[in-house]
Amino acid sequence: MSDDGLGGPDVTDKEKLMNTALWIVAGLLAAFFLLAGGGKLVASDEKMAESHGAMGWVNDVRPVFVRTLGALEIVGAIGLILPALLDIAPILVPLAALGLATIMAGAVTLRIRRREPKAMLLDLAYLLPIVFVAWGRLGPESFPG
Repeated sequence: MSDDGLGGPDVTDKEKLMNTALWIVAGLLAAFFLLAGGGKLVASDEKMAESHGAMGWVNDVRPVFVRTLGALEIVGAIGLILPALLDIAPILVPLAALGLATIMAGAVTLRIRRREPKAMLLDLAYLLPIVFVAWGRLGPESFPG
C-alpha cells in the first residue's frame, strides 16, 4: 500500500469491499450463533431430550455440555463483532472466529460419526464463512493494532 499523504495508507476499492464482506459475514454469523447459543441455554432438558432430526445429538450428551456449548457460541458471537466495533482488542475477532470454527469442526465430525450427511453439509455451510472471517481478520484485512 502507498501513503496517501495524510499519514494513513491508501485504502483500495478491493480492500473496502473485502472489509465490508467480512463485516457482513461476521454480522450474519454473530446473529446465527446468538440465536443458536441462546436456544441451547434456554431450552428445557425435556425439550432437548425430545428433539429429533438435526438436534438429535443432544440425546447423546449431558445437558451441561449443551448449555456450555450454547454459552461458548454466545461468547463467540459477541467476539465476532464487539471488539472491532469498540476498537478494544480487535485481535479477539479472529480468535473468536477460530473458536467458533473449532466448534463447527467438532459438529461436522459428530455428523460424520452419526451418518447425518445433510446436517453435516449444513454445518460445513457455517464452518466455511467462519474460516473466511478468521483468515480475513488475521491476514488481508486485519484490524490495525
